Amino acid sequence: MSSYPYKDRFPINRGLPPKGRPREEILAEMAALAHEEDASWEGGRVSGTMYCGDHDHYDFLNDVFGLYAHVNILQRDITPSATRYEGEVIAMALDLFHADAVTDGEPAGLVTSGGTGSICHAVLAYREMARERGVVQPNFIKPETGHPAFDKACHLFGVEMRHAPVDPVTHQADVAWIKDNIDDQTIGFMGSACNYGYGIIDPIEEMSNLAVQTGIPLHIDACLGGFILPFGQELGYDIPVFDFRLPGVTSMSADTHKYGYAFKGTSTCLFRDKKWRNSQYFFLTDWSGGKYTSPGMDGSRSGGLLAATWASMVQLGREGYMGYAKKIFETSFAMQDAVRSHPELQLMGNPTFLFSFTSDEFDIYHVNDFMRPKGWRFNGQQYPNALHMAVTRPQTQDGVVEAFANDLAGAVEYAKEKGHEPAASGAIYGGVAGGMNDEADEFIKMVMASMLDEQQSLPPLD
Repeated sequence: MSSYPYKDRFPINRGLPPKGRPREEILAEMAALAHEEDASWEGGRVSGTMYCGDHDHYDFLNDVFGLYAHVNILQRDITPSATRYEGEVIAMALDLFHADAVTDGEPAGLVTSGGTGSICHAVLAYREMARERGVVQPNFIKPETGHPAFDKACHLFGVEMRHAPVDPVTHQADVAWIKDNIDDQTIGFMGSACNYGYGIIDPIEEMSNLAVQTGIPLHIDACLGGFILPFGQELGYDIPVFDFRLPGVTSMSADTHKYGYAFKGTSTCLFRDKKWRNSQYFFLTDWSGGKYTSPGMDGSRSGGLLAATWASMVQLGREGYMGYAKKIFETSFAMQDAVRSHPELQLMGNPTFLFSFTSDEFDIYHVNDFMRPKGWRFNGQQYPNALHMAVTRPQTQDGVVEAFANDLAGAVEYAKEKGHEPAASGAIYGGVAGGMNDEADEFIKMVMASMLDEQQSLPPLD
């Protein structure tokens, strides 16, 4: 599939056009592209990706964004409203995760550019605080199912990554292994609530106890589940405590741009005490251009994104989030029941709003091959091969569960005929099709490069 499919329909720019184009023409062209691409997810057959899917909500956020789209919140003297928005976003997130239970610190946080940004900030804070106790060869421990952003953060900040195994049945972190592999250079470890792959919550209470016992900080990655699991708890679902109520939880990441229903590009990184947040500030006080400081890795930041995040949270309120969570959990459990109705399929562990399934009887990617032409877009996984569905608001529309059940039944029959023959699709994060083999690293580089380079490699213009 081409990553640049519009080359035969619209002008190609390889430099600034000699003259500008009319605004109306540009808007019409972009609207055509946007409406076509929206159609791919509006029917509720795409896993994750579009967490809200409500165009009325997007229109509201667009109105808010437009008020601040031109604003750089690095200059707070010009835009003091940003201090209100950011402070209240952090306060609302801390409240959601029961920071009022903290008696051994002063909770604080940051609004970041996304889940990876929040995770990087937490790992950076842990490294900087560890330096104060003499750590010179830092290492960090994550369960194998933890998000790759932790590996990225360790790569960027010169921290050794140690991968803990997970239980082969529950797919939860092996806490005993983590305990055995903590040493005097360990700066921290993490647990997921829930993990991206299977929608499973690690044994966070046990991990918290280990953090208290060892004095090693524990980060909870709630990037995906942070703005839905708390409401699932209040609705009575079997969701264990995973937040600041546990004394060993030092920091958390939770994405406002997922189930917080804000625009893409915002997340929160929350700390049990502000000393952790303050440790990763950057200062340059002797620069000829003046004294420079930034509260995080980003310098300039969008006032529009921050304002829209605040507006999303305030407009929905607890009642709005609760209502959406109820529908999402109900939909997910109904779709899981459809999976369980086929003895050839197995759910991975004990999932929540997100679930993953596999098969011992056939290559599960045959199911993907059958359902993709019908508009379904799952995320492929490996070790073992599996398919994952993150249920979001678009799936709660009438008829989607029934369509899933019907198409899945057909897919199972198709897969049974194919058995363990090689399937056309494979497992790459983000749903990109392709096999995984010994040349996977080079293949991934090729895919990423093609996305960036295809436009430049188009045939010359006449």
